[in-house]
Amino acid sequence: MALVGGGAYPQPGEISLAHNGILFLDELPEFKRTVLEVMRQPLEDREVTISRAKFTVTYPSSFMLVASMNPSPGGYFNDPDAPVTSSPAEIQRYLGKISGPLLDRIDIHIEVTPVPFDELSEERKCETSVEIRERVTKARAFQTERFKAFENVHYNAQMNVKHIKEFCQLEESSKTLLKTAMERLNLSARAYDRILKVSRTIADLEASPHITGTHISEAIQYRSLDRDGWLG
Repeated sequence: MALVGGGAYPQPGEISLAHNGILFLDELPEFKRTVLEVMRQPLEDREVTISRAKFTVTYPSSFMLVASMNPSPGGYFNDPDAPVTSSPAEIQRYLGKISGPLLDRIDIHIEVTPVPFDELSEERKCETSVEIRERVTKARAFQTERFKAFENVHYNAQMNVKHIKEFCQLEESSKTLLKTAMERLNLSARAYDRILKVSRTIADLEASPHITGTHISEAIQYRSLDRDGWLG
């Protein structure tokens, strides 16, 4: 109820309070699976409907979902330098709280490995937040111009199948690369659309008018958790 909304006189939940903003869920598998599953449709439709005996209420829920999780209850799964404190059954049960259909609706999955001390302590200058913001602002400007003729579409994440076919056209080599990835990694049709949307955004960040094989490859790498056997 707190996440989706509800009550005798339905009130908006966190997903509606985060409308046009970010909803951050820390330690994702610590939520009950039934709680996480109710987000599937709002993530797809960008609105949530709460039904009662005498009336129905629909709240907007166009939010960006950002979630984090440890790879195991102990936090050290796949870390060669740390002791394994969880059994395979415990790890499977822990990660099993995140269903495939929910992962399908998350555009980008990033696995973060432990950072060595040498990298933490070095003084190398990285790209600043100001520089990153400039690139993102330019990419959003490209998208605003691209979708100016569409009333309810303003950026790549809002594209439907029709828009994807129009704005995410691929060369033959890129199609072959994507086909191979789909077959080898057993990715779903929804994952196919997500890869194209992400690759379109990667191209926008590089100010590239066309999606190349490099953009497709990078987008595929960002979908690691919905592969068969991602537990290793």
